[in-house]
Amino acid sequence: MKMNSYNIAIVGATGAVGEEILNVLDEMKFPVNALLPLASAKSAGERVEFRGEEYVVKELTETTFDENEIDIAFFSAGGSVSAHFAPLAAASGAVVIDNTSHFRMQENVPLVVPECNPQDIEKWRETGIIANPNCSTIQMVQILKPLDDAFDIERVDVSTYQATSGAGKKGMEELVMQLQSFFAFKLDECEPHVFQHRIAMNVIPHIDVFKDNGYTKEEMKMVNETQKILHKNFPVSATCVRVPVLRSHSEAITIKFKKDFNLERVREVLCSAPSVVVVDNPAQNEYPMPLNASDTNETYVGRIRRDNFDEKILHLWCCADQIRVGAATNAVRIAMKWIENN
Repeated sequence: MKMNSYNIAIVGATGAVGEEILNVLDEMKFPVNALLPLASAKSAGERVEFRGEEYVVKELTETTFDENEIDIAFFSAGGSVSAHFAPLAAASGAVVIDNTSHFRMQENVPLVVPECNPQDIEKWRETGIIANPNCSTIQMVQILKPLDDAFDIERVDVSTYQATSGAGKKGMEELVMQLQSFFAFKLDECEPHVFQHRIAMNVIPHIDVFKDNGYTKEEMKMVNETQKILHKNFPVSATCVRVPVLRSHSEAITIKFKKDFNLERVREVLCSAPSVVVVDNPAQNEYPMPLNASDTNETYVGRIRRDNFDEKILHLWCCADQIRVGAATNAVRIAMKWIENN
């Protein structure tokens, strides 16, 4: 291995997040010495491009990490794959950055958003694994962390408007195909396969499975992950909704603070927050939208306003690219912070 460069494996290299990890590694000039793209037997043999070179995707097996000297392994191929293969990668000496939900709430696995809790990365030594949070959690905590530091959060309520990219390539393809069928007046071809109902011209207040408490698993992820990342147990309530948008999730967030605040100071705090961009000029119709957030590495926030009835409540709106900010970009930033620390 060359000095200051790393052997990288990407598990799920042919998926939407895997492909985006390659793009982000290139854009951020990540010091890659060797690249090993991995996938299931079904996708093995396909090719991916990185920095002008083509790489053949190899099948992930139980001996893959013993046979290759991997320093950093990005996993984005589903929870069952991570559950089985991530410990094998870690045992071989690689640090695993896992994009699935499998390890997130495991006590000895750090759950990291580098802008919020970079200090937790050091816990990677316990298992060799660092968990990447849920996409909706990441963009929300990037906003909550600086505001909590400034005004001390008492409670958060959030409604999400999640793009079909949250269900991967198949989710985006279903939206496109259903829209084509809808406008061709072929409604019989709009049958849902990825989502519970037709997503074209519709919104679905149902992401992941329902729990006994009436909330979905996706909603409880936002609750539990936020508390773990911020190391605070203030109440969080979420309603997660799938919308007919290709990329970038949006969120309407209501925050109650313990301390008084003024809007000018709120904007100053958010303008200074890492990876956050304030777009808040309603008079000129300027506010965050998925259209503008897509293919970027920032979380955009606007519609910043005080509640009409409670002076300690703030309302705002944010957008971020789910595949990048919510997955690939955060994973690569974790790796860069890990390199910096180690």
